[in-house]
Amino acid sequence: MNERNGFSVAGIPFIGFCIVLAGVAATLIFTADPAQPALHIFVGAALGVLEVLLLKGFFQVAPNEGQVLQLFGKYAGTVRDAGLRWTNPFYSRQRLSLRVRNFESSKLKVNDSDGNPIEIAAVVVWQVVDTAEAVFCVDDYENYVHIQSESALRQMAQSYPYDSHDDNVPSLRSHGDVINTHLRDEIQTRLGKAGVQVVEARISHLAYAQEIAQAMLQRQQAGAIIAARTRIVEGAVSMVEMALDQLSKRGVVQLDEERKAAMVSNLLVVLCGERGTQPVVNTGTLYNG
Repeated sequence: MNERNGFSVAGIPFIGFCIVLAGVAATLIFTADPAQPALHIFVGAALGVLEVLLLKGFFQVAPNEGQVLQLFGKYAGTVRDAGLRWTNPFYSRQRLSLRVRNFESSKLKVNDSDGNPIEIAAVVVWQVVDTAEAVFCVDDYENYVHIQSESALRQMAQSYPYDSHDDNVPSLRSHGDVINTHLRDEIQTRLGKAGVQVVEARISHLAYAQEIAQAMLQRQQAGAIIAARTRIVEGAVSMVEMALDQLSKRGVVQLDEERKAAMVSNLLVVLCGERGTQPVVNTGTLYNG
């Protein structure tokens, strides 16, 4: 069921028509023709009843709001024109907000793709775009949005690891744009049938579960140390290679393989050490230092 425009007219001009109708009814009742007083009173009373019935058709529509119209249980359309409106007085009306709304989900405990328990929550920004689907396709669209958003968040969190040292593998902690886009699409897939559009979805809370938080912190520290050491060694090897290449090209000194190995060892100690090294000046020859 899709939304369609419901019948309504501008309320201000219709008020003038109701005033004229009320004047005619009062005139017929209070200034009845002596020849046929009963007929005039009956017609005036009928017009008065019609007037009261017509007054029930007035309603107000606020900006960014819709009024869903039903005629004896059948969908008759939606009115979105802001201001005072008039419609069939037999229509029942249901007010529906079209404004952008947001909510933060509760903290969910789920397992990531590596099986680690984590806590995760998200902020979802949404709005109703199809009032007919929101009212008639689901029982309570606001509750539906909350439950399905948490379900999509749980499903998304199980598809990625919490952390990954491989830049090509998206993770919950490091690839925010990818994760948020996936989460928004996952929620939109579930909420499309309720006439709701997801404007934005973002992770608002992400942490390891308390029972493994300390162990995973140590793991992260160890991983960071290994990653840092790897970069340091790669840089040190490149610098040693460059130094040997420059010494050989410029003919500064000729080193045999044994002395090259000693030089490489010393340079790696200097470049990879955690503390500043204390240089030792060789005052002898190159081969007895």
